[in-house]
Amino acid sequence: MNFKRTQTIETCLAPRRALVIYGPRRIGKTTLLNSFLSRQSGKRIFSAVGDDIKIRTLFRSEDRDEILAFARPYEIVAIDEAQSVPNIGLGAKMIIDAFPGKTLILTGSSSFDLSRQVGEPLTGRHFTMTLLPIAQREIAASRFEIRNALDDFLIYGSYPEVLAADDREHKERILRELVSSYLFKDVLALDRIKSPDLLLDIVRCLAFQVGAEASHNEIAQTVKTDPKTVARYLDVLEKMFVIKKVRGFSRNLRNEISKKSKYYFLDNGIRNAAIGRFNPLSERDDAGALWENFVFMELSKQSAIAGDGAAFYFWRTHAGHEIDIIMESGGKIRAIECKWSGDARAPALWGATYPGARFCVVNRDNYLDEF
Repeated sequence: MNFKRTQTIETCLAPRRALVIYGPRRIGKTTLLNSFLSRQSGKRIFSAVGDDIKIRTLFRSEDRDEILAFARPYEIVAIDEAQSVPNIGLGAKMIIDAFPGKTLILTGSSSFDLSRQVGEPLTGRHFTMTLLPIAQREIAASRFEIRNALDDFLIYGSYPEVLAADDREHKERILRELVSSYLFKDVLALDRIKSPDLLLDIVRCLAFQVGAEASHNEIAQTVKTDPKTVARYLDVLEKMFVIKKVRGFSRNLRNEISKKSKYYFLDNGIRNAAIGRFNPLSERDDAGALWENFVFMELSKQSAIAGDGAAFYFWRTHAGHEIDIIMESGGKIRAIECKWSGDARAPALWGATYPGARFCVVNRDNYLDEF
């Protein structure tokens, strides 16, 4: 299935600011960067990958004169997988301060590593772009074709490689390799993560609780470890673009649940690969959870593309009132109930408490209108 990214590097560039592009492995960061560079006709460009030993040695040295002498001839400096470059944040600061007119672009598949390196040195000196799996609005097909492929989106997700695969067997191979490469190799390479079995147990626990509230204590009891260890693993999984944490929405009521969280996967295909389930929707009991995860991520992609900084929550009360997704952007609140089939009404308590909020039900008949 063909697609075209609507996010562009050009719209995110600004003087005196580096651009840091985040996103999981094989999401298309390198493709986006190379496409941008190919359009910069006549400009002097330096482009490298973070594992280049010369670049690593240069930035590790922290030698300002050498770093500036390296950057001086180029109008654009682009480093892919920049989290692999020691002291990249400090070096980037030196370049931006000395040459505010230069374009400096860094990409990274681990926000944990890269943000830690660029965070303090580049404070006030960088903008970020987050690249997520392909959004429905980015797919170059008719509404009829997209609707007919809905089951595949829920089962196999929308990583670029997966969308381009010719058959389901190929999609499954790609997803299994993605999980084994970045979920286990990359995450387990971090010093904070020690046990592959515990990591898999936590990921599977979350996969079976999509759409349900979960606490560190509950997860710890399920996987037989302590809450602090669970919190550490969840933090890394989120920063490695595997999961997304959502908190409870609370403004006015004492009985609104705000201490628990929900966890969504950034891609349904990754979620299904982690538990080894690619069987058709007609044979599964988790279609509702897959649908909610799909809707949440499409709304997240919509926000990333628009750059509106939307915040996401869920709404529950101790009395049992609930709404799946709350989206807050520009001072406006939007409540979304996810229904694989059927309809729903807003709880009376919600309407009375938040009378200005828009409520809608997203189901398989109207979802393209909402995205």
